[in-house]
Amino acid sequence: MRGEKKEGMATFMYTTVPGRLLLKFIQMSHADRLIVRFLKSRWSVPFLNWYRKHYEVTLSKEQESYQSFRDFFARKRKSSVIDITPDHLISPCDGWLSLYSVTEESVFSIKGSHYRISDFLKDDTLARNYDGGTCLVFRLCPEDYHHYLYIDDGYQGMNHFIPGMLHSVQPVACSSYPVYTLNRRSWCLMATEHFGPVVQTEIGALIVGGIVNYFENTRFSRGMEKGHFELAGSTIVLLFEPGRIRLLPEIENGMTGDREVRVEMGQRIGERKAGGSFSS
Repeated sequence: MRGEKKEGMATFMYTTVPGRLLLKFIQMSHADRLIVRFLKSRWSVPFLNWYRKHYEVTLSKEQESYQSFRDFFARKRKSSVIDITPDHLISPCDGWLSLYSVTEESVFSIKGSHYRISDFLKDDTLARNYDGGTCLVFRLCPEDYHHYLYIDDGYQGMNHFIPGMLHSVQPVACSSYPVYTLNRRSWCLMATEHFGPVVQTEIGALIVGGIVNYFENTRFSRGMEKGHFELAGSTIVLLFEPGRIRLLPEIENGMTGDREVRVEMGQRIGERKAGGSFSS
């Protein structure tokens, strides 16, 4: 599976005593600020070259001359194929997709950690709307493009930023900590035309956690770029109300147990359920 190369470092930091000490030092000190400054400087180019080889990232000729790791990481895909059929649910990004059911008590469980949506969003009233709904988790890997787009036409409200720690979002970390309610994150409510009120949450990752969203309180269209992550792989979570979406059988069947399915930005992954339309 792509992205497993990073699991080795995460396993060290979350399952060994020296690794946990290193993790605590990074989180409690200002080491993250120094790392960010380094990754944005030209001194990071040797690290960039190692990173590309380690994660087998192929660049075009015109992309060969990045001046820093940050420039490379924030690169855009030259072109994307976006499914434009209105009733089709598309992936907002490249990554590994997981499916989780939200209970009637507004809880979903990932890798043994139980998450109350009210804790996840810090909004009790909004959380109740997703009782019995669907949670889709998109885990971006180091080799992925780290830009993400809107899944439908609609209207977006405010961006709600929640400060937090910066744990890894790798499975081994999620098995050790309730990462999604500890980590830095940003969420917004989107009134989509075909899938109802959807909450999209971007979650920061270990050390850096840079989340850059471009818009708020505005209309948007399917396939329009919503934002990007800076400097580290991360995660996007989509919450849907009950009865709004149906995943494609080949997608849903591929996620039995703890398995993830590889998806790409703009790819059709599901569809609107009959009677699930919404207009703002």
